[in-house]
Amino acid sequence: MPDTPREGTPPALGARTAPFRPGPDFDGWLPGVEDVCYGGDYNPEQWPEDVWHEDVDLMQQAGVNLVSVGIWSWALLEPREGEHDFGWLDRLLDLLHSRGIRVDLGTPTASPPAWFFRTYPDSRVVTRDGTVLEFGSRGAAAPSSPAYRRAATRIAGALAERYGSHPAVVLWHVHNEYGAPVSDDFSEHAQRAWRLWLRARYGTLDALNSAWGTRFWGQVYGEWEHVVAPSTTPTVANPAMRLDYARFTDAMLRECFVAERDAIRAHSDVPITTNFMATACPSTDLWAWAREVDVVSDDHYLTAADPRGHVGLAMAADLTRSVAGGKPWLLLEHSSSAVNWQPRNVAKRPGEERRNALAHLGRGADGILFFQWRASRSGAEKFHSAMLPHAGTGSRVFREVCELGAELGRLGEVQGSRVRADVALLWDYESHWAQDLEWRPSVDASHRERTEAFYDRLWRDGLTVDMAHPEQDLSGYRLVVAPASYLLTAAAADNLTRYVEGGGTLLVSYFSAVVDEHDRVHEGGYGAPLRRALGLTVEEFLPLREGETLGVVGLSDDAGEAIVAGDVWADDLALDGAEVVATYDGGPRPGAAAVTRNRLGGGTGWYVSTRLDVDTLAPLMARVYDDAGLSPAGLPAELEVVRRHGDAAVYTVALNHADADAKLPDVAPGSTDLLTGEDVAGGVVVPAGGARVLRTPH
Repeated sequence: MPDTPREGTPPALGARTAPFRPGPDFDGWLPGVEDVCYGGDYNPEQWPEDVWHEDVDLMQQAGVNLVSVGIWSWALLEPREGEHDFGWLDRLLDLLHSRGIRVDLGTPTASPPAWFFRTYPDSRVVTRDGTVLEFGSRGAAAPSSPAYRRAATRIAGALAERYGSHPAVVLWHVHNEYGAPVSDDFSEHAQRAWRLWLRARYGTLDALNSAWGTRFWGQVYGEWEHVVAPSTTPTVANPAMRLDYARFTDAMLRECFVAERDAIRAHSDVPITTNFMATACPSTDLWAWAREVDVVSDDHYLTAADPRGHVGLAMAADLTRSVAGGKPWLLLEHSSSAVNWQPRNVAKRPGEERRNALAHLGRGADGILFFQWRASRSGAEKFHSAMLPHAGTGSRVFREVCELGAELGRLGEVQGSRVRADVALLWDYESHWAQDLEWRPSVDASHRERTEAFYDRLWRDGLTVDMAHPEQDLSGYRLVVAPASYLLTAAAADNLTRYVEGGGTLLVSYFSAVVDEHDRVHEGGYGAPLRRALGLTVEEFLPLREGETLGVVGLSDDAGEAIVAGDVWADDLALDGAEVVATYDGGPRPGAAAVTRNRLGGGTGWYVSTRLDVDTLAPLMARVYDDAGLSPAGLPAELEVVRRHGDAAVYTVALNHADADAKLPDVAPGSTDLLTGEDVAGGVVVPAGGARVLRTPH
């Protein structure tokens, strides 16, 4: 259908009286939106137009007030290069607006049309081994391709020019899940951009050769043209080069976002976001990305194989809130039941969808959206659950969707309140990239495993956690945990040392503070940058054989000094002021220090040199909590409790993930369950698989 002039739109529903312009005081939310957002991805182009009206009726029945539109529509919006067809989208936005449903309008640049790849075949992604990725899926455009960037900014700008002031549009949604399904590209465009990026970063070849340590294995570069991307090599490629290529990849993806964002901003003052994948897409440094968006948003899907996936959900939500700087954020995608792309796509049990949604809300999300509204009949995701499943409106899933919508409609006052945390868990993407490279002392030394283990321990102890970058201000936290800080810059080490000296409690796990930002071992030995904070260095790594364990003595308060088990790793420590808290029983250094504690200024630095599982971390953390002035919440097992603080009240979200009722103790008089309207106090029962959202006035 050719493009046609826009017809008049219905009167604005609560239209803004002044244009929105994001600035330093912008609180990270949608101007004029005072309720909790609820909805999902809406892909009406998959259906005849007569279905649209049925969809909108059902959306209203379900309490939907925000939908994401247009994310996969490039081929329809621009069927031939430079020829736009907006007629169908005009009608859709006007229909949604007439029914009071707001729109998160997507730019469709995650899936360029067939004509694009036919016209610009050099814009296809090339893998590290030289394979060219063809059209027929998604995410196949090379981020460094000039043709792709021109086409992407052109369609983004055209959409913004047409819909930038449409009263239905309250948010712009750029692209989709940057870095997924591919991030690295080794095309000729990437090779050229790589050299330009390196010249901007290092200035001279001498500086690059020094940073990369190229005299090892004779890798010295004499001309910029000789520097190529770290494609497949005979054996391990230069790790400093690989680390920089991870930075470069992240930078290229972010440049694509910024280009589209700026094309939109030329025509629209509406806030702009892109959907992060907080813990599921490691190729994007969200600390940097969060500075570029107006509203932080995230997609999260449970790991179906994990029976305690709700803990991973909590960690992802805490990370999203943290990169947002504590401001309100938006859950743009999660699933109503099973996904379709894991080896075994386990359906959610009754009530699980509700708990998942309220967990995100409790950890700072002011909007809860799903992928997607209506289940697709065709394509790769036809077995992915939806708000309106294939089974229709009589299904359990749709009933739960409607019930959740009604409950979120009663929680509008929670919007804008903030989560407070006493504990920070360090999370540094660059350190993760570096640790994940080849030829490390043990394949079992996983940064993700250690982070999840410490987070799970804190979750079980009922402590609310922020994720933190090691160079940010940490003074507001009683406890900082560094589960995996393999790469630690001198600035970060100084920051952590000042934190301890100023009265903080720091806990550092093994294989930390090993290398600098160029993956060079720090001068002075392993852990040298934290010598003052921890009172030690590491003389030698002592990784264990597969399946090998050792005992750790001294963590228990029992008179018999019970032995707990460690595995994977041990260190030979050189103490420089630290006291020995626990020693090895067996292993490569029997009797040597396993856990240490160091006083510095007004604070304490702890070091644990072996892997303790979630259960055996408990006696260690009890000692650490004492130093930090913290105590476990003493909650029943699998009862998740998190609080949001508003101007007039505290909101307690309590979720029972167990199969038996649990009691939430010490609820203050005057509290109200916002889900039921019931006045509560004392010990409040949270039903098995159920939830409470309590309002307690200040």
